Amino acid sequence: MSDARRRALVLLFAVAVAAAAALVFAVLNRSPATPHARPPSARPPLLLLTSLPLVFGEDFSLQGGGSPALKALETRYRVVPISVTDGAELTRGRLLLMAHPLAQPAQDLVALDAWVRAGGRVLLLADPLLEWPSERPLGDPLRPPPMFMDTGLLAHWGLRLDAPDERGPKTANIGGYDVRTVSPGLLFGGCLISADRLVAHCRIGKGRATIIADADWLDVDHLDGAAHNLDALLSELARLEQQ
Repeated sequence: MSDARRRALVLLFAVAVAAAAALVFAVLNRSPATPHARPPSARPPLLLLTSLPLVFGEDFSLQGGGSPALKALETRYRVVPISVTDGAELTRGRLLLMAHPLAQPAQDLVALDAWVRAGGRVLLLADPLLEWPSERPLGDPLRPPPMFMDTGLLAHWGLRLDAPDERGPKTANIGGYDVRTVSPGLLFGGCLISADRLVAHCRIGKGRATIIADADWLDVDHLDGAAHNLDALLSELARLEQQ
């Protein structure tokens, strides 16, 4: 083979490798499609347990029709608010969103763990430093707790939640979208954890749990640069449904 032909083949190979690398990069970094809205008859139940004012405002008024997060959820799910994770409540659905919940009694944590291990799916937003604005005074039982009240659940699932090293807004990736978070925590343990330690995907028995170390990212009314935050929420729920 002549030197000229050899150089041409080497150049062609290099171009092909560069093109393949560019294609892989484009695929890995493209924005995912936002999960589409479902007609009401096709919306599965989504259990919702939260201390945040997602369903009602802090004054529990029906005016306003709920938060932007609730409205986004209702495009795909029949949202079913629950107050505890006991066995009776958990039988009402297969998918659960726990958005910075209040501390659950030990027996309800046992029921939650059993429900997940039997095939349930849960998205848990566990914020170690909640910055959600509230007009209620500190200590008011109706004010969201300043931190996720973990009573052993995360450790039982092989995880540890740490407070952030620095406070303030940060951009992160959740569900394939760039989102705005506020003082996100750090997750450590044996699950599949994102490089920034914000998101953990765990397989627990026959079920799945996704844990995100922030809840402030649902407060899109008070965040700049949060255009895709609710897309990310729907994306993570869709991921759990498909697993």
